[in-house]
Amino acid sequence: MTESGAQLFARLEGRRCLKDIEPHLFPEDGGPDHGEVVELCGTEGTGEFTALEAPVCLNCTAHLEPVCVSGKTELLYHLLCRCVLPEAAGGLEVDVVFVDTDYSLDMLRLVSILDSRLSTALSTSSSSAGSEEAALRSCLSRLLVVHCSSSSQLLLTLHFLETSLSSRPSLALLLIDSISAFYWLDRCEGGASVAKQEEKLSKCAELLGRLLRDYRVTVFATCHAIRRSSSGPAPSGSYLCRPWQRLVTHRLLCSRQDPAENMAAAARGSREQRRRQVFIVRCTSSSSSSSSCSMKGFRSSSFCVTDGGVEFIGTSSSQDNEQSQ
Repeated sequence: MTESGAQLFARLEGRRCLKDIEPHLFPEDGGPDHGEVVELCGTEGTGEFTALEAPVCLNCTAHLEPVCVSGKTELLYHLLCRCVLPEAAGGLEVDVVFVDTDYSLDMLRLVSILDSRLSTALSTSSSSAGSEEAALRSCLSRLLVVHCSSSSQLLLTLHFLETSLSSRPSLALLLIDSISAFYWLDRCEGGASVAKQEEKLSKCAELLGRLLRDYRVTVFATCHAIRRSSSGPAPSGSYLCRPWQRLVTHRLLCSRQDPAENMAAAARGSREQRRRQVFIVRCTSSSSSSSSCSMKGFRSSSFCVTDGGVEFIGTSSSQDNEQSQ
């Protein structure tokens, strides 16, 4: 069935803008607009909860609480929940496609966060356990999870995704975790040729660019920090191909707060605050127009991770105007 220009315009206009997806993360009124890409990078070591980072006691059976290395995964779950939650619970109530290339999506953790936030939102009303379960099912119905095990599968997934984008105006967010999952595999298969190494991801980026332009969906993609210089980690995504780097309009770098700063802040807080690990996320946003002026915004936020998900505890921001040469 063909579609007229007026029908296409009406459908695309119905897609939700995600500029308000999380005001704590982005500069004022600087969240991702239609067709923009946000790259989320954690410090080297990934952002997943793992017990391997916890101190090991060989002579005792004390419970070792999991440690969140950079908070990147928890931040991703926070954004996902924010989108699929109903508006009555403080969400955006939009559909999300989650492309899991790392095979690391923890559905139990995701459901736990959703359940906690729904319980908090519905506690003020006389809702039953059945209504909370129905609300949770409704949230999960807005989420489509796709697994990919190679760059070729990712490319095919993006091709098939066009059908969903054209038929579901409620689909507003595409999450890719992570865009750099096949970096080393592609390098190995590409041999000595850099062009061959980057060929598959470049094709994915070019196709994604067309989907962004034609369907105005917003994209969040995680990226592993796999390089480290003497002064610290390399800029997020700096090792990926140029076509991908050109798509990115916002970058979020997530890391653990410096231990000394964390201890000083904890000393002034409550017992519960002293127990929590604090994470820092730094956002840089840029927008370019046909004029010669490029405006860049910066925001730094801090958060901790609770049973109910991410809890923001502080922000600071600035904005610079740079004149292009």
